[in-house]
Amino acid sequence: MSARRWPGLLTRVLLLTFFALVVIGLFVEYPFPSWLVFLPVVLAWATGAVGGRLADRDLKAAPREPVEVLPPVAGRWSALNSPSDRVPSHGLHTFGQTWAIDIVAEGGTGTAAAERPRFAWLWPLARRPQVFPAFGAPVVAVADATVVTTDDSQRDHLTRNSLPGLAYLLLAEGELRGLAGAHRVFGNRIVLDLGDGTYAAYAHLQNGSIEVRAGDTVRAGQRLARCGNSGNSTEPHVHFQLMDRPELERARGIPFSWRGIGVPANGEVFMAEGAVGRAG
Repeated sequence: MSARRWPGLLTRVLLLTFFALVVIGLFVEYPFPSWLVFLPVVLAWATGAVGGRLADRDLKAAPREPVEVLPPVAGRWSALNSPSDRVPSHGLHTFGQTWAIDIVAEGGTGTAAAERPRFAWLWPLARRPQVFPAFGAPVVAVADATVVTTDDSQRDHLTRNSLPGLAYLLLAEGELRGLAGAHRVFGNRIVLDLGDGTYAAYAHLQNGSIEVRAGDTVRAGQRLARCGNSGNSTEPHVHFQLMDRPELERARGIPFSWRGIGVPANGEVFMAEGAVGRAG
């Protein structure tokens, strides 16, 4: 097992052990002090920290230059979890997410919803994804490429953009999705081979919206799918990243730069122009 994979796999095993012990404790008395139930969580945190240190060391030893590509959307969007603010952008290196970015539509994308609903502290607990302007927005190829992987079989769930909903995602749903693997974290997704050892991944796509299949050749700006709210997602958004191989479980991230935009910072609103909507 490679050094890049074992911390993530061990962390998942330890968390699964913790959940199993909790369930067992509902039915039988532990033959050991009950506080030991939380030991796998502590070990999982320590293992994740070690994995992060190893990944940081690899980045310093072999830094990568950003790869310039087109933006994956058009219209008025803003950035969340941007690598412009911190690396790793999502707080971890697993699944090739070191330089990943999340973007949300702020209106003006040509979708039904005019403005993006703001975060709710208490109510409503959840909203239908259709009320967000990102939902259904076209997602396009960032370069000429070959399609490696597609999956649009997962449902678009209600949003988790309230304080109780976010807590549920972070403390329960997100952990369970992580245990299930990258496919449950990324939801409906596409992976493209851009050539020269660079792959692009799109996540949280709309159920049933993918217009391409593995093996297809696509052109830069060609419509691939539509933005959805599948996988580990608080609200409809596009998760985009570049990586060094198509397998999410083994990939390492690669920095990117969007042509004409660069890398927008957290909260930065930007306008993306492109051939969005052109079918292949």
